[in-house]
Amino acid sequence: MADIVYVYRSKVYLNLTNECPCSCTFCIRKNGDSIGDADMMWHKTTPTLDEVIAAVDSFDFTKYDEVIVCGYGEPTCTFDVLTATCRHLKEKFGIRIRINTNGLGNLVNKRDVVKEFCENIDSVSISLNAPDAEKYAALTNPKFGLQSFDAMLSFAKECKEYLDDVHFSVVDVISEEDIAACRKLADSIGIPLRVREYEH
Repeated sequence: MADIVYVYRSKVYLNLTNECPCSCTFCIRKNGDSIGDADMMWHKTTPTLDEVIAAVDSFDFTKYDEVIVCGYGEPTCTFDVLTATCRHLKEKFGIRIRINTNGLGNLVNKRDVVKEFCENIDSVSISLNAPDAEKYAALTNPKFGLQSFDAMLSFAKECKEYLDDVHFSVVDVISEEDIAACRKLADSIGIPLRVREYEH
């Protein structure tokens, strides 16, 4: 069985699913089967809520002040498990929770999930990736096509209604010009942009 809870660069993460509606050209999961102290990141089947809760309850969170939901898949692909896990983490451990997402949760679940998504979490990082729909599609290969870019932006804007800590991210595999354009777009929406270094 793959690791559900893992530590990477002194931070604790949850790997809830390997499903993802995108196939990003720079995705870290193309570089290997493990990350941090995880021996294996690839689940044979998506973990059940009971399996996730068991993994969470057996982990010692006392050295950590935040849990980041970000594994080898898109967390909103296992939405019910995601939301129930966040609720459990809050109720039992009272720990800060951040979710890293591609922002396509509404398309994945075929409904507006943002309000439920934002319950019991403190922060969300949304992968902006590119400054326009065409470049976004070329970089992330979303199964939902060109509509994905606007859906991601709408998701981010709605998250702002429920959370104080919302930010975009891009990976520095794109050009400086595109990073500048992404920053301009993020600024126009009022969401901070974080540039992440590509991890080989």
